[in-house]
Amino acid sequence: MKLNIVPARTGVQWFKLGVRTFFKQPLALSGLFFMFMAVMTVLTLIPLLGNVLALALLPGATLGLMAATEETTKGKFPMPTVLLSAFRAGRQQLKAMLILGLLYAVCILLVLGISATVDGGKFAHLYLMGGSMEIDAMQESEFQSAALLALALYLPVSLLFWHAPALVYWHGISPVKSLFFSLVACVRNFWTFAVYSLVWLAAFFAMAIAVALLSALLGNPEAVSGIMFPAAMLMAAMFFTSIYFSFRDCFEDERAEGA
Repeated sequence: MKLNIVPARTGVQWFKLGVRTFFKQPLALSGLFFMFMAVMTVLTLIPLLGNVLALALLPGATLGLMAATEETTKGKFPMPTVLLSAFRAGRQQLKAMLILGLLYAVCILLVLGISATVDGGKFAHLYLMGGSMEIDAMQESEFQSAALLALALYLPVSLLFWHAPALVYWHGISPVKSLFFSLVACVRNFWTFAVYSLVWLAAFFAMAIAVALLSALLGNPEAVSGIMFPAAMLMAAMFFTSIYFSFRDCFEDERAEGA
């Protein structure tokens, strides 16, 4: 395994590849993403432990979507079982992926615990337990500060886990080492990931404007909420498709070259 340093413009290429690959198998990839979201949602319905279990399974489920993207790039049709790729690769990799999931859950809970020191746990409770909250309560400075703090703390966590599931699955790296290599790859390719993030933010913003304009042209402002959710989910499916290419270009499998 070799780390690649890629130019900043590659971030735009990852975006293009994600969208282009998605439209090669739009029904399959969107279906797998909705299945992924449905499983995560069902798990959160389990009292107390449901959200923790969903967090622990998230790295493996994300890897499943990356494996589906790889299948699509090879001209294959990704079957639903591909979502379980992380848990079907052998006992050793299964153990490593479960450890990685546990570490992810601990990190998120730690982030939420720190944010709870700001607003007394209101944001953490909403995140973990769901439900509704009064608009006035969400507009309180303490709640907003806690949300911003959680977002700031989540950024380094996301860098640690961005490549980690793929490194465990495709390169057989141990969970702790995968976190280190993931962080190094993201930091060394900082500007590439910055461009990648900005392009996706712009794409989501453009989608929101397009939906609002369409609703205005139809003379039905209430249609915004009805159209926005499925449109946002499709955009999210494209985003998850693009993650595979960020991993593929950042790491070179030397073993494959020597084969």
